[in-house]
Amino acid sequence: MSTPRFLHLPPGVTPRKVETARGTFAALEALPATGVVERWPALLLPGLTGSKEDFIAVLQTLALSGRRVLAADLRGQYETPGSDDPGAYTCAELGADADALAQQIGDGEPVHLVGHSFGGLVAREAVIDGRTKFASFTLLGSGPAGITGRRAEHAGWLVRTIPVSGLEHVWHAGFEPEALAAGVPDDILAFLRKRLLSNSPTGLATMSDEVVSMRDRTDELREVEIPTLVLYGEHDDGWPAETQQEMAALLGADCVVVPGAAHSPAVEAPETTAAALIRFWNTAESRHP
Repeated sequence: MSTPRFLHLPPGVTPRKVETARGTFAALEALPATGVVERWPALLLPGLTGSKEDFIAVLQTLALSGRRVLAADLRGQYETPGSDDPGAYTCAELGADADALAQQIGDGEPVHLVGHSFGGLVAREAVIDGRTKFASFTLLGSGPAGITGRRAEHAGWLVRTIPVSGLEHVWHAGFEPEALAAGVPDDILAFLRKRLLSNSPTGLATMSDEVVSMRDRTDELREVEIPTLVLYGEHDDGWPAETQQEMAALLGADCVVVPGAAHSPAVEAPETTAAALIRFWNTAESRHP
């Protein structure tokens, strides 16, 4: 569970509803607090049990590089509505949502695409499907196939538990004890509870199954000509560091390890993460034909 350390929105960051051909998506939009938008925009997608708020700490810095930056809830996640159809929550369908969002916010310009954890698997679908020409692609704490280890066990528990016991039970039995043990402040704790209970139960259960069962599509991603960055924390407990390094090597991608961070570098080391993204984005734009 990615846990924001604060919830107040920095200058230049505003809640938005983004209308697309595939529905309305809740987002946080960041614009330069000073200066103008002069570079290509960016779209950030959160992980399985996260939301757009997981990027609050990096949005202002990213926007100050001269960009419009949007972090969006996935379909059925927190403030974005979803359906009761499990088929709406496959990585392929969520990837089509990412295409629609990118086409809307890009308005004809290429868009930098970033996916955190499960959001990386979703974003990868959008890159491979070829519906949208992206400026670059960043896998943020995300791997080549299904997640492993403790996080895979947790996702499996969600798959089994949500249909039987519901989200309220999931909160009290799993998420709340974890947050309390970590000393999460009361205001953040209240937000985490609200966020979890606002999810589509069908969506969260289906996406939990997707995050552990997703097949390796690295070879297909290699066929797409797109600047790619693999960015992860040195203590990542999602996909092993070796797995992410090997994926980066196979892709011929840049690889950045964030010191001191674990599975959520945008929360745990926001300035380092934002600086790495800006460098990568600027280089990708300078090399764009």
